[in-house]
Amino acid sequence: MYIRETDNSLIVKKGVHMMRAAIFAIDTGAYKAKAESASAAALKRLLEQAGFEVKAAGILPQEKEVVASVLSQLADSGSVELILTTGAVGYQEDDCAAAALADAAERLIPGIPEALRTYNLRYSKKAMLESMAAGIRRKTLMINLPESAKTAKEDMEYILPEVVQVVDNINL
Repeated sequence: MYIRETDNSLIVKKGVHMMRAAIFAIDTGAYKAKAESASAAALKRLLEQAGFEVKAAGILPQEKEVVASVLSQLADSGSVELILTTGAVGYQEDDCAAAALADAAERLIPGIPEALRTYNLRYSKKAMLESMAAGIRRKTLMINLPESAKTAKEDMEYILPEVVQVVDNINL
């Protein structure tokens, strides 16, 4: 369930506890450098403002097997209802986010990345080159978002009500 506050912000409520989320940037360079991710930080702020409890945030290398394993283990643990990844959504060989999510998901939700690509085409025709995915494993919704902090935040704002609806419905 979600409630619109008077300032039009979205506050998320789930039963008696907040919805729990995890956010991972997929970037081998940042992973090796132990750097921070601007997109993960922006998404963390947005989700916390919306009432989510962010249980985990970090950076993963651009390795499909590693990313799929982390997504699967986290979803199987039941510790979060939402996992967001940023980055590695292009067409280069090491852009593995969509393939990793597809490997981890039990069911794909193609409408989410389709809607995001359409939304992002307003700003750049390069959006058609993005390879994002969304899916469900057990009771966890997983979504790939672009690497840019600005675009990832705007994309999440755009789909937040539908994300909350899916998370609510799969956790009834």
